[in-house]
Amino acid sequence: MSAELQSARWAEGASGPAVGARFVGRSRHERFGEWETTSTVVACEPERKFAWAVGDPAEPSAVWRFGLEPRDGGTALSQWMRMGPGRSGLSFAIDAMPEKEQKIVFVRLREFERGMTATLEHIRQWAEA
Repeated sequence: MSAELQSARWAEGASGPAVGARFVGRSRHERFGEWETTSTVVACEPERKFAWAVGDPAEPSAVWRFGLEPRDGGTALSQWMRMGPGRSGLSFAIDAMPEKEQKIVFVRLREFERGMTATLEHIRQWAEA
C-alpha cells in the first residue's frame, strides 16, 4: 500500500503467512531505481502481529512489523521498522557520499514515516468501509 512497494508474491511454495515463509517484493523509488528483495516471515500471530526480515533473517537489511491491539472496543494498528544490521541500498548511498550520511539517513527515515503513515491510513479506511 506504499507508493514504493510495487508488488509482493509468496515464494518457494509458501501460500500464506507463517513463520519461515518467504516472499518476494518489488519496489521502485525515483532516486534508487527498481529492486527486488526476498523477505522471511519472522513473527506471525493472527490478529496480533506480523513481522518480516528483509534479506538474510540473521542479518537483515531491515525488519518490518505490523501489530494489532484491542483498544476501546476496536483495534489499534501499528507499524514499526528497524534498519539493519545488514546492508541495504541506503548503505551504498552512504558509501558513495559518507560526508552526507546524516542527511541521507534523515531523508530516508522521513520517507519511511510518510509511507507508513499513508499505509496505516489506507488500511484504516479499508477496514472501516
